[in-house]
Amino acid sequence: MTRTIKGEQLDLLMEQASEALAKTEYAEAERLADRALHMARSADDFERMARICLPLMEARRQRLQLALDAGQEGGVQVRQSVVPDEVPEPGCYLFQPPLVGADARRLRLAALEADVPVAVICREPFTQLRLCPIVAIGQATVRARIEPPADPEHPDLSWFAHALEQLGDEAIDSVDTGLDLDRQVDALLARLDAVPDHEKLHQALEATCRALDRETRDRPTRGGSRRQRPIADDGEGTLDGGAEEVDDAA
Repeated sequence: MTRTIKGEQLDLLMEQASEALAKTEYAEAERLADRALHMARSADDFERMARICLPLMEARRQRLQLALDAGQEGGVQVRQSVVPDEVPEPGCYLFQPPLVGADARRLRLAALEADVPVAVICREPFTQLRLCPIVAIGQATVRARIEPPADPEHPDLSWFAHALEQLGDEAIDSVDTGLDLDRQVDALLARLDAVPDHEKLHQALEATCRALDRETRDRPTRGGSRRQRPIADDGEGTLDGGAEEVDDAA
């Protein structure tokens, strides 16, 4: 497949994602934009990656808001067991032991495939200091330790939303900014796979992709000329290997 053809495919996916977003088909927009993001990464097309981040973030923001709205009505649903092949109702879910992060991820992905807006958090056993470890599983594993809810069996929605923010903040803070930019992009992409409901994580990926695009275009080639963009652009403006473990220092 030529670079130009792949670029055209990416532009088509981005157009389809934008159309789905305009129609308020948020799950479809999220699926299309996420597919385009990973396709652009495989092509080293960091300029398109940057452009994809914001519509992907918006689709996820809208989907999360629908989940939080449902949680406002029905409360946070606490789970300690799973139903095989379950398609959940819209809302907010807290998975507790003996369930693990992989169980929470399966429910989130099943809901996305079924166009059901959900937000899912998994907590692990409380620490000796009575902190509440929360975890998200994906191409990276992200953990943060936060204060537990006042009532662990009936956590309120404000605690749930705070926990989502803390996971995303930890995902960003754990990236080594001393790495080469391409490795930072991959680190952020892996964390976004685990923690998709965090706006600043999308923004961090967008900014890093733009910086890497500038660096790539400005880098001289062996013949002395500047390196061209990886894919022809109209001028408008999965990771291999094992999962990475991300943990806070608390």
